[in-house]
Amino acid sequence: MFDMKFIRETPDAFDAGLARRGLDPRAGEILALDEEARKFTHALNELQSRRNAASKEIGQAKAKGDEDRFNELRAEVDRIKQQIPTAEAEKQRALDRINEILSGLPNLPADGVPDGEDEAANEEIRRWGEPAKLNSAKEHFDLGEALGQMDFETAVKMSGSRFVLLKGQLARLERALASFMLDLHTNEFGYTECQPPLLVKDEALYGTGQLPKFSEDLFRTEQDHWLIPTAEVSLTNIVREEILDAADLPLRFTAWTPCFRSEAGAAGKDTRGMIRLHQFSKVELVSITAPDRSDDEHERMTECAEEVLKRLELPYRTMVLSTGDMGFSACKTYDIEVWLPGQGRYREISSCSNCGDFQGRRMNTRFRAQGEKQTRFVHTLNGSGLAVGRALVAVLENYQQPDGSIAVPEALQGYMGGVEKIEAAG
Repeated sequence: MFDMKFIRETPDAFDAGLARRGLDPRAGEILALDEEARKFTHALNELQSRRNAASKEIGQAKAKGDEDRFNELRAEVDRIKQQIPTAEAEKQRALDRINEILSGLPNLPADGVPDGEDEAANEEIRRWGEPAKLNSAKEHFDLGEALGQMDFETAVKMSGSRFVLLKGQLARLERALASFMLDLHTNEFGYTECQPPLLVKDEALYGTGQLPKFSEDLFRTEQDHWLIPTAEVSLTNIVREEILDAADLPLRFTAWTPCFRSEAGAAGKDTRGMIRLHQFSKVELVSITAPDRSDDEHERMTECAEEVLKRLELPYRTMVLSTGDMGFSACKTYDIEVWLPGQGRYREISSCSNCGDFQGRRMNTRFRAQGEKQTRFVHTLNGSGLAVGRALVAVLENYQQPDGSIAVPEALQGYMGGVEKIEAAG
């Protein structure tokens, strides 16, 4: 959501931000509706003021015994009472239309975000590790199926396409990855672990920007709840409609949850394997902070996510996304892409986004500095720390051995009960 004062005072800047997102100008239409709403607000104020004054005059006329004036004033008050609902309805119609327009517009990109239509305009800012040079590297699904511990056929029988059944040591490896990530983020980076709801109401998804525009990407229950597409929704909405104390900021939350996405726009993409599933698990990071700290918090969050890959010794690169590749709520996003030797390329394993006050406005979440009466909207940030299923994919492909077994990264061996190698089920 956007600050109407910003649009009123700098309509050209607002439209320029939309243009960087590839969208047509909207400031003129919004300001015309805003002027209409203000006109009816002024009319309502005048009607209510005159009604109150006339009501007092009625009493005075009655006290004087002036029946003609008394009846004239009563007729005027009745007319005003009939006019007020019409003016209120017209004002609300204009406000609703403004809200409808603004709710469907993405966040404006921050300065320095590269302009471009899609991922081709993304810019690499750093990379870490040397990609493994493996002869005849296999992809994760071939490795997992050969181990007898990654079963897509059974998952299809239960649930259809884009689901997987993990068994044995691969199931344990996914749990080990999530536990390792949570321990790192809570013990070393100061995030508070949460176990949030997986079912949320419309308001929660509106707050983080998935609704109303992206309903087709979500799963909805018959009881009008939604399955979360990411724990960002639940964790960010912890502070919904709150006024926070500036001294308590930043707030940092993390959670390991299943995530559910319909992948409505992913027909034909990554149809094999675990890269793009309807159900997957992710360790999410969320920060709530003051505006003057959000840029630093963004860098910090990205470094926390990168550290997971460093500890697992998985090569990666970090990209800043272009205006055409960013998510709806983000004003700046870093994607971390891990090297997958089976595919011979880098693939996204984390997106870390600064949303500025975009979600704070939609959730009506503010903070107040000590000694100040005025409140301000918080800035929110979110990132994957990491996508657990994709981390499993990366471990399988980078740690594959010539005999088809998988070496367990040293950082995970304690979580695997000392197991150093995953071999085919006997």
